[in-house]
Amino acid sequence: VQLVESGGGLVQAGGSLRLSCAASGRTFSMYAVGWFRQAPGQEREFVAAISRSGGSRYYADSVKERFTISRDNVETTAYLQTNSLKPEDTAVYYCAASRSLTTLQSNYDYWGQGTQVTVSS
Repeated sequence: VQLVESGGGLVQAGGSLRLSCAASGRTFSMYAVGWFRQAPGQEREFVAAISRSGGSRYYADSVKERFTISRDNVETTAYLQTNSLKPEDTAVYYCAASRSLTTLQSNYDYWGQGTQVTVSS
């Protein structure tokens, strides 16, 4: 599975962005998808994950009520809708694919190249 993120950019605090994760191949529906982020000088951290069918979702506490993860298995694309953005959300955002729904980075087999999100105050 190859993953390509898009949709990042510069936004003011309080604004929104929709990140996309386009997957190649017809096996997209066999994988759970996770979003992670890495801010400068910090370790990469879990943001959100969605099951293969889309029926189950996990979120980091820091983004609950603000971010929404979704997927379209026909379009083989996953999304991360980010609302009420804060300067501390500034990071490179990565999507990843795993055989099982998990928050653990080590369980994700495939990764995209990342998309930069910058939130100005």
